[in-house]
Amino acid sequence: MARGLRAVTALLVAGGIALAAAGCATRMPGRSYAGPIFQPAPAEVAIQERLRRHVRALAGDIGPRNVQHPQALEAAARYIQARLEELGFKVTPQEFVTDGRQVRNLATEIRGTTRPDEIIVVGAHYDTPEDTPGAADNARGVAALLEIADLLHRRRLARTVRIVFFVNEEPPYFQRRPMGSRVYAKLLRSRGENVVAMLSLETMGYFADAKRTQHYPPPFNFCYPSVGNFMGFVGNRASRALVERVVASFRQHAVLPSEGLAAPGWIPGVGWSDHWAFWKEGYPGVMVTDTAPFRNPNYHKLTDTPETLDYRRLTAAVLGLCGVITDLAWRPDLPRSVGVPRP
Repeated sequence: MARGLRAVTALLVAGGIALAAAGCATRMPGRSYAGPIFQPAPAEVAIQERLRRHVRALAGDIGPRNVQHPQALEAAARYIQARLEELGFKVTPQEFVTDGRQVRNLATEIRGTTRPDEIIVVGAHYDTPEDTPGAADNARGVAALLEIADLLHRRRLARTVRIVFFVNEEPPYFQRRPMGSRVYAKLLRSRGENVVAMLSLETMGYFADAKRTQHYPPPFNFCYPSVGNFMGFVGNRASRALVERVVASFRQHAVLPSEGLAAPGWIPGVGWSDHWAFWKEGYPGVMVTDTAPFRNPNYHKLTDTPETLDYRRLTAAVLGLCGVITDLAWRPDLPRSVGVPRP
């Protein structure tokens, strides 16, 4: 009996510690939006329709795009580059070979006016897993980043904002050397570039308003809502300050609920995108996401198609993120990251 009581006590203590740690990891500044669903103004409707066109072009017309579908992968890269050049950006490709095929990241930037050597990287991957059309994962992230680029290039920013479209995020290259963001982040580190923040736009755009549509790895199911109607901002513990700044800013600018998490990178989902590659080089990084498989039943399936997504709320996310990036570009207190030890 005594042994059984000790075991139960140990489990309760462990559970209490886990919940306390989860509470610390999930506590964020500001208040999540709780009003009516975003209704776009006339100018914002145009953004919504462009987002829809981008997703249809990538996930509908082009379809599965990866090294196993090289022509489609190249078509996606050409589409992204053409859209950026239409906006007046100069695109710099970073080419490298994967499994005998040449692939490339695509980068452009808005040069900072007073702190140009302090860089904010905003990225999204444009490849898909296997034979999936990849509307949410990650045509939505690409579409959002194209529209963010369009909105930001009219703004005067103190820091440089680097906009990057990554290849090879999906398996079999995920968290391996051929991963596009891994290749790019290692290049930045070799050059000694001072990346003060990295935002990875990943699987944005699937929303649900019913209860029990949102799931989490334990014990975070005790800390967050069961309704999948929010944007998530996820980082590791080393990126906690950035997660808090991003969440606080998004809550000031966005007509959309939001939640944040700064937790150990080994927890399922925390490192599941291109921000992980920047952590490996000692840069702070945050994933911007709808939480992917913890909400979207179409994740990594043939049913991940353009018509399953919510373009109105994605527009709200784009507008909120433009506010976040502008705030980060002007904040006086973002730290230098060069020389930060690798995690």
